[in-house]
Amino acid sequence: MNLRLLRCSILAGIGALSGTAWAESQEEELAKLLANPVAALISVPFQLNHDQNLGADRNGSHWILNVQPVVPFHLADDWNLISRTILPIASIDGGLPDSGSETGLGDTVQSLFLSPKKPSAGGWIWGAGPVFLLPTSTDNSLGLGEWGAGVTGVALKQQGQWTYGGLTNHIWDIDGDTDINQTFLQPFISYTNSNAWTFTLNTESTYSWETDQWSVPINGVVTKVPNSGINLSAWGGEYATGPTAQIVDLTVGA
Repeated sequence: MNLRLLRCSILAGIGALSGTAWAESQEEELAKLLANPVAALISVPFQLNHDQNLGADRNGSHWILNVQPVVPFHLADDWNLISRTILPIASIDGGLPDSGSETGLGDTVQSLFLSPKKPSAGGWIWGAGPVFLLPTSTDNSLGLGEWGAGVTGVALKQQGQWTYGGLTNHIWDIDGDTDINQTFLQPFISYTNSNAWTFTLNTESTYSWETDQWSVPINGVVTKVPNSGINLSAWGGEYATGPTAQIVDLTVGA
């Protein structure tokens, strides 16, 4: 079992809500919007992840900074198209077979969600569309360097202070040298209080159908939206299961 000792996240560049001043109600409203992966809100999260105790000798460590812009596009009166991009900037030191130290870009994951502007009659918010893997990695140890494509979807419900749901995608390779057949699952539940503190429990599970292996980090997240409108998060967690050689893998979640 590998321990994910520290993760921290800073969410910057958030579009302001209506009005010129930040009140507690606006902070709480923004916190709830940020808990919704397909909210019509422009944001640019920077998620810094640190993993250590990796590899057979447990001496490996990785730093990964995920740049994750989210941009909504108005399509029609009832529909939005939500673009979610994940570009990893990684620095690894061991933990993978025959790997040393390397710093550079990983592979980019681009998701597009077609999402109704209003929840369903039952209160569900959802989105679905294509997902693409772009070979932007600068070294073989930082990514697969292959083109991939697949499908993605998200469904969630917000009831009072609670948000719960899940995000998933599946990616296949496109005529590459590496066989990619991988599923990502991210169930989540969060609670936002009146002071704009959000407490979240989620997993970012990945299953490779080629190697028949799971990677299941379980994360606890605490998020605060201060009156500046910039979201600050910190979390820690532990891998329930996962091969030591697959920590730097497809970052296919949000």
